Amino acid sequence: MTAHRPIAATDAATFPNSARVTFAAAYPDQPVALTHTLVGHTLLSLDALAVLAERMPASSVEYNLGQLPLGVRPEDTPSNGLTLGETIRTIETNGSWAVLKNVERDPAYAALLDAALAELAPIVADKTGPMLHREAFIFLTSPGSVTPFHMDPEHNILLQIMGSKVMTIFPARDEALVPAQKSEEFHGGGHRNLVWQDGFKALGTPFPMQPGDAVHVPVKAPHFVENGPAVSVSLSVTWRSERSVAEGELHSFNALLRRRSLPVGTISAQPEKQGVRRLVYRIMRKLGV
Repeated sequence: MTAHRPIAATDAATFPNSARVTFAAAYPDQPVALTHTLVGHTLLSLDALAVLAERMPASSVEYNLGQLPLGVRPEDTPSNGLTLGETIRTIETNGSWAVLKNVERDPAYAALLDAALAELAPIVADKTGPMLHREAFIFLTSPGSVTPFHMDPEHNILLQIMGSKVMTIFPARDEALVPAQKSEEFHGGGHRNLVWQDGFKALGTPFPMQPGDAVHVPVKAPHFVENGPAVSVSLSVTWRSERSVAEGELHSFNALLRRRSLPVGTISAQPEKQGVRRLVYRIMRKLGV
């Protein structure tokens, strides 16, 4: 890898210079607290988000009751009985959780995402190559809501816009938390929620978040979120990399081998360098083996 490029300060930066320096030291493997400047942005008010939500396709929204056990099964997650617009406009009192997915499909939100990630792109490129598949998600949660124990496939920075929460993040690649077969299932389209055990909590690091705070979440680092006493709005800016794509390919390859009772392979901390195994997997997938 090349040496880090200088991180220039700009008056309009989403991430202040100090946050970019901190991010550069932690990326890609360590969770770390950051700061941002998007608090009060007009696109991130509840009214603006309700309007956005009502014009989004049903496949791009998810919402339900928010006071859930940490280890709730996907099929046991209860509906709140409201429309999405009603959920957002009454989020203070309806005890719900909602996520707007891929808001970058709207040009205004795409510009917001692109501006934020452009500040980090040189840092990311030095460590894991170009940013791929840039996406943005917006989370709205009622007071006291819980996002259950789960993992996500992207590099992620969560920016707190309104209200408070605590995100507890656990080490990535710990098979006590995420067994290998769960990773294989996940990369084959399985659900993001993980099985929770009370003994896990001591392994996590809590990151308390107020408006203006942000946190970097490594790829597939398990986490759960506990909302504070007020409505919370958070923006998640995400991307993939050759590293995250390679990890997914190698877990999928292991799943293919496991189904055929063949020995599975080890996935290193730098899976993008396991080129031979990735090539074999791509050939087998193309041949339909």
